[in-house]
Amino acid sequence: MILIVDDKPENIYSLQQLLESRGFSVDTAFSGEEALKKAFKNRYALIILDVQMPDMDGFEVAKYLANYSKTKDISIIFLSAANRDRRFIEQGYASGGIDYVTKPVDMEILLLKVRNFYRFYEQNLALNAVQHDLLSEIERRKRAQSSLVEKANHLRLILESLPQIAFSVDPKGKIDFVNNNWFLFSASENQFPECHPDDPVIMEVVNAHIQKGNAVEMEVRIKPLNSELYRYHLLRIVPIEENHMIAHWVGTFTDIDDQKQIEQKKDEFISIASHELKTPLTSMRGYVQLLDRALRGEQNVKVQKYMDRVQGQLDKLSTLVADLLDISKIDNGKLKINHQLFDLDILIDAVIETMRQTPDSKMMHIERVGARLDRLILGDELRIEQVLVNFVTNAIKYGPDSDRIIIHTEMNDQEVKVSVQDFGIGVPAKNQPPIFDKFYRVEETSVRFQGLGLGLYISAEIIRQHQGRYGMESKLGEGATFYFTLPIKERIYD
Repeated sequence: MILIVDDKPENIYSLQQLLESRGFSVDTAFSGEEALKKAFKNRYALIILDVQMPDMDGFEVAKYLANYSKTKDISIIFLSAANRDRRFIEQGYASGGIDYVTKPVDMEILLLKVRNFYRFYEQNLALNAVQHDLLSEIERRKRAQSSLVEKANHLRLILESLPQIAFSVDPKGKIDFVNNNWFLFSASENQFPECHPDDPVIMEVVNAHIQKGNAVEMEVRIKPLNSELYRYHLLRIVPIEENHMIAHWVGTFTDIDDQKQIEQKKDEFISIASHELKTPLTSMRGYVQLLDRALRGEQNVKVQKYMDRVQGQLDKLSTLVADLLDISKIDNGKLKINHQLFDLDILIDAVIETMRQTPDSKMMHIERVGARLDRLILGDELRIEQVLVNFVTNAIKYGPDSDRIIIHTEMNDQEVKVSVQDFGIGVPAKNQPPIFDKFYRVEETSVRFQGLGLGLYISAEIIRQHQGRYGMESKLGEGATFYFTLPIKERIYD
């Protein structure tokens, strides 16, 4: 907006008409005092100011405007008819004007000056806006940098207080911070601790995961500087994101060597105990069978009932010992899978017939649905039978009020799927994820059975070694379905 200041209305009118006809917005004032009030209240791009005015002349108005930050940058063009002397023109520039036009005014020249000053005003506004944005961005980045430094210092303080070996890595894979525990295993802050020759090189693993953006979790053996013995550590490295971008990686080495030793001793105990139990158990079964034959001719129903119970308990004990032996083999990597072609249809039929004869399932109807399989399966027939028996046994246990179990079979070009469906109590959702874990038992039910919680874990390992899949689906109160798949192959696994 342009402000025209003159004590003569006729002068203002002619200038106002000219400027408004050229598209400029115009405001007017008829005295110096009015001009100052409007200048302090409004924002003007240019003031066309008459020098000769009563009470307060144009030079005085300009000096007032120049003394205030809000108005000191407003461009002023002086108009004067009486004073053409150089001395007055210099006074006009000295008081803050940027141009001095004498009357009578050449309107075209004045219009040209107005356009130039207005363009200068718009450019100045744009520059000020850019400068403001730049200063705001600088301030924002300073705050962000300060926040990052604060977060980094806080993170380093946390890492320094940890009992583990702790470190951080930049997005390029370079170590940029280590805590004091690091130097118990490495002499350099730029080099990972020495790992066992049989373990993967830590730096290579870290770089591979960083390139893919994946977290790291692995067991590794590292050696303290003052020792020749390697200790097991759990290495974890996780990304830290800023604005949906990975800005850093934080890692820890947690000493798990004592835990590994305990687990190893436990595994050794299980292995030894299961082997030691197997010999007297075999003898007991033999003596019980001899005693059973000797009593067959007797007409003592109670004695025969007790003999059946003893035989049943020996069977359960045999199953527990067999499971313990399998766990020992799995933990030591010695569970052998003998791959041979076999007929899965015959195996399923045999399992159904066998399970129908067990005391717990005599009132249970076990049926099979699904198409018969048209080809042989490559795998360990005895181990697959073990899995299927385990699934059916669980279905019998957890369906005490049900009288039906269904074995589903289906096949496509890639795999065979076998499912065992019961209509019992089901498994709560929170208990489903760990259902195949070692020693896991579902306790939150009204049904209680003896056992170590090993059957599903062993079954899962058998299916894994067959390169198949396994899982379960269940709704509480509606039963459960356990399934496994076997890939269809025509040769021995690599």
